[in-house]
Amino acid sequence: MSEIGVGIVGGGYMGKAHAVAMSAVGAVFGTGLRPRLEMVCASSEASAARYRDAFGFARSTGDWRTLVGDDRVEAVVIASPQETHRAIAEAAFAQGKPVFCEKPLGASVEDSRAMVSSAEKAGSANMVGFNYIRTPASQHARKLVADGAIGDVTWFRGEHTEDFYADPDMPASWRTRDAANGTMGDLAPHMINAALALLGPIEALVAEVETVHGTRGGEMVTNDDQGQFMCRFANGAMGHLFFSRIATGRKMGYAYEINGTQGAIRFDQEDQNTLWLYQASDAEPERGFRKILTGPAHADYGAFCEGPGHGTGYQDQIIIEARDFLKAIETGEPVWPTFRDGLAVNQVVAASQESSRSKSWVSVNDF
Repeated sequence: MSEIGVGIVGGGYMGKAHAVAMSAVGAVFGTGLRPRLEMVCASSEASAARYRDAFGFARSTGDWRTLVGDDRVEAVVIASPQETHRAIAEAAFAQGKPVFCEKPLGASVEDSRAMVSSAEKAGSANMVGFNYIRTPASQHARKLVADGAIGDVTWFRGEHTEDFYADPDMPASWRTRDAANGTMGDLAPHMINAALALLGPIEALVAEVETVHGTRGGEMVTNDDQGQFMCRFANGAMGHLFFSRIATGRKMGYAYEINGTQGAIRFDQEDQNTLWLYQASDAEPERGFRKILTGPAHADYGAFCEGPGHGTGYQDQIIIEARDFLKAIETGEPVWPTFRDGLAVNQVVAASQESSRSKSWVSVNDF
């Protein structure tokens, strides 16, 4: 067992989640590498000092360059705004340091492609933070699909819908001003990642992306409220994905359905410890969707709780990510999703935006 000094850029919502995860992961999973909270960076020295004291870091700074360049910071977690990701990652890779980056990987496809190149040139461990696909239920869904439990997949429907901007009288904020923070940059990447994880690459799509509430409090909204696309996967399956921050009543609407020739799967993140499975091979009198409550028999559940049906939560997903990142550092072997997987998500987002502009089908590989 050995220590590794971790620096986290960003001390807000996700910075806190990663600090808590790094503090807990050794005890939860018995990792060979034990993180040491070495330094936190925020937008000012004062706020960084507050995060240092609140989360238990040894030191703090208001300049990410100081964090990345510090010898006692041996691994970097990026939990800052998208437009900062590329510069921080490239600087860390230049020093041979592993990097975990929150989604979306870059603020653009160009940024993401440059980050992939930098990571692969350095040969350093790299991961992107798509936490929702790591629930024990969704890990089991991936296994069921891969094992052929529902036959050949023919259709996929996915959504990531929330209602934090459903009220048209909500004032404008940073979320409504930068293109990268619209629904296609904020919510869409999670469900696109899920679709790619469950079914594989998307070949082509046709999309609509729109701003429903064009002004808020007299200020122009410069990014999108919702978007959708029909698609064709490389394996031949059809798909439909929908994303919205104005879906009234939805709080964590990360949900999907998968139809296959021999069965089907349903999942909804608002009930994240439950998976629904239909198998055509069941006897006719009992045939129907059955409720599977996650428990110690499912991937990663037992590290948190010994009781089936007792459940895991949001923070546990981040701890699972921390375990995987440490494993990638310790073994030198890539752990999904790497920066290249993050680039694949950004390519689908870019294809969607272009399709919406051109009102036509587009090939994802063109991006």
